[in-house]
Amino acid sequence: MTSGSDVKKVLVVTGGGRGIGAAIARLAAQRGYAVCLSYLSKRDAAGEVVASIAAEGGVALSVQADVAVEADVVRLFKQVDSSLGRVTALVNNAGILEQQSRVEDMDAARISRVFATNVIGSFVCAREAVRRMSSRHGGVGGAIVNLSSRAARLGSPNEYVDYAASKGAIDTFTVGLAKEVAAEGIRVNAVSPGIIHTDIHASGGDPDRVERMKDAIPMKRGGTPEEVARAVLWLLSDEASYITGASIDVSGGR
Repeated sequence: MTSGSDVKKVLVVTGGGRGIGAAIARLAAQRGYAVCLSYLSKRDAAGEVVASIAAEGGVALSVQADVAVEADVVRLFKQVDSSLGRVTALVNNAGILEQQSRVEDMDAARISRVFATNVIGSFVCAREAVRRMSSRHGGVGGAIVNLSSRAARLGSPNEYVDYAASKGAIDTFTVGLAKEVAAEGIRVNAVSPGIIHTDIHASGGDPDRVERMKDAIPMKRGGTPEEVARAVLWLLSDEASYITGASIDVSGGR
C-alpha cells in the first residue's frame, strides 16, 4: 500500500453499526481514516456510530446496504466514491448466523442465506475494492481485512456448522485473493475472533454463550470488540506492510 500523508485514507467497513464493526469504525476514525460503515437494518445504531465519530472530529457516513445483494454493494461503493473518495481499505465484517442447529435439521435456504452474506458478500465487496485500489486500475494500493472466525477450524458442531464452513471459505478466499493482487499494491489478510462479547450470540438463540463458554478459553474470559478492532487496524496499517495472506487469531488462546 502506498504510504504517506498525501494519500487520503478511506475505509469501508461492512456491518459497521454494532459490535466488532462499530469498534473497527471508531478506532479507524481515531487513526485518521474517513469511514463509511454499511448497515443492514439498524439505521439508528449506525447513526450513533457516525455521530460518535463526528463528535471526536472524525469523518464518517453510514449507508444502508445488504452485502448479499450485488446491486447494494455496487451502490455502497459508488456512494463512497462520491462522498469520501477512492477507497484505500476494506474490512469485510458483515456476517450472519442462524439459530443453533444440527446439520441434519438445516434446510438449503438457511445455508444459502449464511453463505450469501458471509461468503458471496465478501467476494463482491472485495471485487469493488480491488477495482478501485489496484494499480491495474489506476489505484494507489490498499489493504483488505476479512473477518473469519475460530469456528472455521473448530467446526461449531451442534451449533453452527454452516457458519463455520462459511468462515472456512473466507480463510481460503483470503489466501487466494492475497496472492492474486499482491503485485498490484493490495494486501489481504484475515482476523479470526474467538468468543467475543457481541449480540450475534443472541441472534443464534444463545445470548449467554460467552459466559457459558468462558471456562473453555485459556484466558477464562470472552474478548471485546475493541480487542478485535486493534488487530484489524494493525493489519490495515503500514506496520504490517510485508504481511499478506495471513490470519491472526484473537481468541484468548482457544
